[in-house]
Amino acid sequence: MSTDMIFVLGLVLGVVSIPAIVSAFADGRTPRAPALIVVIAALMIGYAMREAPGAYSWSTLPDVLTRVVAQVTR
Repeated sequence: MSTDMIFVLGLVLGVVSIPAIVSAFADGRTPRAPALIVVIAALMIGYAMREAPGAYSWSTLPDVLTRVVAQVTR
């Protein structure tokens, strides 16, 4: 698995966990599972950034997302 794939998967996990966190707080529950998913997402993003220093920034984000989507759909 490439660092681009790990980075994008971490981003997707982080974004998907946001509604679960909001739902847990709205219901008065502790967001244990969503918090674990956020930690895993942060670790995945951190690992990808450590393995490929300088490869990921706000300006390169669209290119990385496009490459991963193209790789998955091929």
